Amino acid sequence: MSSHANSLDRISLDSLRAYVLKEEKFVCLTAYDASFAQILDDNHVDIVLVGDSLGMVFQGHASTLPVSLDDMIYHCQAVARGLRRALLMADMPFMSDASPQQALKNAARLMKEGGAQIVKLEGGAVMAETVALLSSRGIPVCVHLGLLPQSINKLGSYRVQGRDEASAQHILDDARTLEQAGADVLLLECVPTDLASMVVKNATVPVIGIGAGQACNGQVLVLYDMLGITPGKRPRFSHDFLAESGSVSAAIAAYAEAVRTGKFPGLQHSFK
Repeated sequence: MSSHANSLDRISLDSLRAYVLKEEKFVCLTAYDASFAQILDDNHVDIVLVGDSLGMVFQGHASTLPVSLDDMIYHCQAVARGLRRALLMADMPFMSDASPQQALKNAARLMKEGGAQIVKLEGGAVMAETVALLSSRGIPVCVHLGLLPQSINKLGSYRVQGRDEASAQHILDDARTLEQAGADVLLLECVPTDLASMVVKNATVPVIGIGAGQACNGQVLVLYDMLGITPGKRPRFSHDFLAESGSVSAAIAAYAEAVRTGKFPGLQHSFK
């Protein structure tokens, strides 16, 4: 276990940068209520993400699109009550960031009302102006690249992104543009491991992966996936830690340890 995992200090962006400098992995999971949030916090999860994935695993929708800003604020408030140490990240739900000014207003609500410390938005270079505005107003931003669940109706299916040379270069260019615009963290979902490695190599900010291989500085999973309680088929990049741990708390501890030691993700959780 890393030295950071033993610290009781509140996690900040500086903490994440320190992980990267020391070449230590950091740990992220989703949560949607105070009880799970406290268990994650007690087991040294560094970032708790209130994801719009709640639309699927909590509300029962077929996608993340129906989730409202008020839904996100409500769940952020609940999660914030369960945290003492972890950094609280919140998704900007579908079309809550349709313009830079709208994004500024809604991100402010997530922070002021919900207690979020960093907001996450989906999209490539088209979001550069929005990222720059939020950053200039003191709002930390994580940008989500690769597979974009909010774009499912355009993508047609949840599939790996960046496998051909042109789309891989597009993701690399987007990452560079958004970092220059002021993004504090990048998140890569469902991209080939070689592409993720290139993004990490070129980035000067922490990079979180989900289905993006071991090169990423941190890893995130949907909590319900890693506990094996998501209905239906779980993503290939996930792993059921509860099945081999015996309790929710032990499963989360096992996940955190596996991320920090590099045992997770394995090749079976990654894409070429």
